[in-house]
Amino acid sequence: MLKLLCFPFLFPPKKSNQRYQILLDIPLLSPQAIRGDDITVKSYKVESRITSRFAHTTVRSSVVNSGSKAQSIGFNVQIPKRAFITNFTMNVNGITFVGSVKEKTVARNLYAQARARGKAAGIIRANSQDMETFKTEVHVPPGSNIEFELHYQEMMHRKLGFYEHSLYLQPGRLVPQFQVRILRLLHSLSINAHVVFKPNLQQQRKCDNCTGSAIDGVFTVKYDVNRDSNAGELQVSDGHFVHFFAPSNLSPLPKNIVFVIDVSGSMWGVKMKQTVEAMQAILDDLTIDDNFSVIDFNHNVRCWSEELVPGSSIQVADAKKYIQNIKPNGGTNINEALMRAVQMLVKASNQGLIDSRSVSMIILVSDGDPTVGEIKLSTIQKNVKRVMREEFSLFSLGIGFDVDYDFLERIANENRGMAQRIYANHDAAEQLRTFYSQVSSPLLRRITIQFPEDSVSEVTQNRFDKYFSGSELVVAGRVLPSDTNTLTSITTAAAARLDLTLETDADTTELDMELAKQQHSFTGFARQMWAYLTIKQLISERSLAPTAVKKRKITQRIMALAVEHQFVTPLTALLVESEDAKERLLADSPKDPKQGCCSAPPSQANKGPEDWTLPQQVNLGNTFRLFFFFFHFRVSLLVDNDPHFIVHLPGSDTDVCFNIDSKPGHILNLVSDSGAGVVVNGQLIRSKHKNKINTYFGTISIYYQPEGVSVTVSTDSIDMSDGRNNHSFTWGATADISQDGVRISTVRNSQVTITINNNIQVMVLLHRVWKKHPVNVDFLGVYIPNNNQYSPLVHGLIGQFSREPFPEVSVYDIHEGPDPLKKEATMEVKGNKLLVTRGWQKDYRSDTRRGSSVYCWFIHNSGKGLIDGHYTDYIVPDLNSFLQMP
Repeated sequence: MLKLLCFPFLFPPKKSNQRYQILLDIPLLSPQAIRGDDITVKSYKVESRITSRFAHTTVRSSVVNSGSKAQSIGFNVQIPKRAFITNFTMNVNGITFVGSVKEKTVARNLYAQARARGKAAGIIRANSQDMETFKTEVHVPPGSNIEFELHYQEMMHRKLGFYEHSLYLQPGRLVPQFQVRILRLLHSLSINAHVVFKPNLQQQRKCDNCTGSAIDGVFTVKYDVNRDSNAGELQVSDGHFVHFFAPSNLSPLPKNIVFVIDVSGSMWGVKMKQTVEAMQAILDDLTIDDNFSVIDFNHNVRCWSEELVPGSSIQVADAKKYIQNIKPNGGTNINEALMRAVQMLVKASNQGLIDSRSVSMIILVSDGDPTVGEIKLSTIQKNVKRVMREEFSLFSLGIGFDVDYDFLERIANENRGMAQRIYANHDAAEQLRTFYSQVSSPLLRRITIQFPEDSVSEVTQNRFDKYFSGSELVVAGRVLPSDTNTLTSITTAAAARLDLTLETDADTTELDMELAKQQHSFTGFARQMWAYLTIKQLISERSLAPTAVKKRKITQRIMALAVEHQFVTPLTALLVESEDAKERLLADSPKDPKQGCCSAPPSQANKGPEDWTLPQQVNLGNTFRLFFFFFHFRVSLLVDNDPHFIVHLPGSDTDVCFNIDSKPGHILNLVSDSGAGVVVNGQLIRSKHKNKINTYFGTISIYYQPEGVSVTVSTDSIDMSDGRNNHSFTWGATADISQDGVRISTVRNSQVTITINNNIQVMVLLHRVWKKHPVNVDFLGVYIPNNNQYSPLVHGLIGQFSREPFPEVSVYDIHEGPDPLKKEATMEVKGNKLLVTRGWQKDYRSDTRRGSSVYCWFIHNSGKGLIDGHYTDYIVPDLNSFLQMP
């Protein structure tokens, strides 16, 4: 009986915002982990240590031959296909067999010299979506004790917003000591997930009186991690670095998709039914901003539409009806179908119908080798490569087990896409939909992650054609010796109407010191992850090598790395031998092209063009120069008082300041220039004083009306919107963002400068306060230069002081006041005589914590007499409102 069991696991409350799901899925899987008659399994234990997306899993089992005669006992473990076995040891009646990874030919020769009778080991590619089986067998006399221990490592890949760590549990017997333990260690260096599954004997039984084990399935931990920065997470350990890049809160790029569907006779039945079912849901996902068409092919090629059409409800309904009526028959002309698809995209591009920032892709669904037209696979591969433009991508989906998956993978990898096998069973439609979900929301194009010159070496793929929502890009490399303890990365990318430059850094010594303190950490994770990524990418490059010489060099590099880091790959093997080296076992990786043994990790397979005009290395001295001048015209906020403005009046060389005594929630207009189409507004928040209400700016909005672009800065994020696209960025990264004449330059956790058409600039400072600070609320400061080029229509609480000529200001009758440290005087301005007080206020541009003092004349009553009208005249209804003065 099949069951799906969900267990509620409790996690430490300090990480309550993390997302976890624990599933124990019980399908009918084989083979059993322990095989043999009349055997007793004393223990079966699985432990995974996951340090920053890299998992080291150990499977241990202790077995006794409790029968009356000698027999063969098997140990079988199903592991993820993307994992590399790193070691296997076995103890048989006190004789220890220890494993070591060697080049395949070396291992085979040694095994041949001392072939072990009755013992065998191997790795078998299972006919399943994501697993293969490690198998070993040993022939032992009665009463023998055998201990098995298998180690493998893998990198967690993020899909659809989650990582999944799966363990295949098939002990094959009731086990007195059965335990699964997963320790997850995040970059915060605190274990925030400790999962233990430890059923007793009764809980393992299929029924109360059964002797068979109910445990025969997949144990999955599904999780995601916190991300404090859009620039990604940079970690340095053991002389290596790993950069994880998974931005969110960005609007998707529009898509141009040509679906190419195999409708040959071999697709008849379940395959076609599942494909049609999946396409119904996939087409419903299209939006009016997307363009698409459908091509179906057998020995002929047909187009539902000869041109790309918008994804409107009418067009989608018509396409769904067309697909519903497809009747599979005939041969397979893959070459002509792909040529037609590329021609459709080229035509749309030449006619200017494709947005330059959109993503164009072909999604091929096929179940067999070509039988009509061009049937030579290498020629088809060359044909596709020749006609595909750099801005196009090809994704290949192979249905069933008879398809040449290796070929589909090669043409996808070579054309900035990826491939996936779809298993023709009851959930094939769901597999198709899941794959489409992974590529249906592209957020960024042309992503490059670079590092300062002479700071790193042997960097893995660092240029990516696309980034899809819910996934993650990973770059690793070696860290070179340096005089500084800081490594910096710079990421550039193009989003929907945005150009991004993001910067982050990491201390090169801190992580190792902290990991050394952690009992369960995997201290070599960065080194192993770099080797894992490098080998995976080299395997992919090897399949695309244009010459035998190039392929041989790549092969040598893979073998050298695999032996150094002890990974069993398609080019290496695991030799398991006794201490006297007389008895040996050999664990070989499978070689089966139709099963695609050498696939690259999906998030890394989207290799971009090789000729981007970008420097290979980055000189930080020339990359980020954010110019913040000390302007004569100043506006500031006071740390411990209501919104406090400081204005320098150049004509009289006088600094004046005033408070605005408004209420929390009110939005004050700071600059309103209907001529330039620019407005700057600020919304007030209150401090958390019990006895007094003080207000501060919690949100600043800059709106550029001609392009409809608004930038909203809060203490939590910096948001940008153009009415159709919305993007959100954290304060955790140094960044440079440009769109339609609006530029946002952020200094991490400090300040952001918004520049409009290079002539109007607004600087916003972030004030983070400590827990017991008297203000007790994070707030913002605003600085606006006096050389901003406004129109004569400019106004607002700050903008009015930019109008020239500003009325003359004179100060006289300076005398002692009630406070001997604060002189008083009379100020004449705009025909008003005002009593003013001399005092010190703060400018926080150079020091956001303490600030620098500014000596100014304070004007009471919310600036009455200095500003036009009353301060309430400057309250506006929303953050993008222009000022309407009475």
